[in-house]
Amino acid sequence: MLKRDSSCCRAFGLAVGIGLSLTAGSWSYAQEYLSGIEWQEPPIITLGKENRDPPSDATILFDGKDLAAWENGDNWPVKDGVAYSGKGPIRTKEQFGDCQLHIEWSAPTPPSGSSQGRGNSGVFLMDRYEVQVLDSFDNETYFDGQAAAIYKQTPPMVNVMRKPGEWNTYDIFWTAPRFDENQQLASPAYITVVHNGVLVLNHFELLGDTPYHRPPAYEPHGATGPISLQDHGNPVAFRNIWVRPLKAPVGKQTRPPFIRDGEKETPVSAVGK
Repeated sequence: MLKRDSSCCRAFGLAVGIGLSLTAGSWSYAQEYLSGIEWQEPPIITLGKENRDPPSDATILFDGKDLAAWENGDNWPVKDGVAYSGKGPIRTKEQFGDCQLHIEWSAPTPPSGSSQGRGNSGVFLMDRYEVQVLDSFDNETYFDGQAAAIYKQTPPMVNVMRKPGEWNTYDIFWTAPRFDENQQLASPAYITVVHNGVLVLNHFELLGDTPYHRPPAYEPHGATGPISLQDHGNPVAFRNIWVRPLKAPVGKQTRPPFIRDGEKETPVSAVGK
């Protein structure tokens, strides 16, 4: 909203030249840009009491009761609302593409081991792209293998690891890769990660999958895949895991963009000609 005072009047002495006019003692725009797109109304969702709580459109993957949503979940113990890494990885029975994933985890206490042998697990998007889980509190290791790294591709921008026994939160925003009809890479995967409320990866472009023994590479796969958690031999604890699909706003271009000035409409392509 524009408010009028003496300094405002002086500052906008050339109002007409910048598309503003003075009417009835208040400022108003003399012209309006219109995109020509008819947008669908964004869906309305309800929130939990806290940001860590799942919103109404989320799929609950673990709420502290059991790991029924996961393949091999029976081999991971659940106690007092917490799941612990057990025998072998677990994978969601449901598959996901572009998504927002919330997961909370805690490194074992007292700490044991060092480098990659201390509090090691991993969160895999589509069962092949890893966000590292590791006790990186006062524990030196290679930087692209520490907590919140994309394994063997990039370290996080900062290390915000909590002490062993305290809970860490990952909020992961995932854009899946796309492959064309010839099974060639059309667009790479992108990921944004917020660790304990701090942005540590900002729309990072993945180079491919995240193996230990070879360079990353893209192999054609479906539009969706399971989320998996790694068993690396350390009893890492997990709780409050949920995921929600990410869908772009939907709109239809019904006419070219234009400028409306009163009853006059000028296509943007003709402005300045």
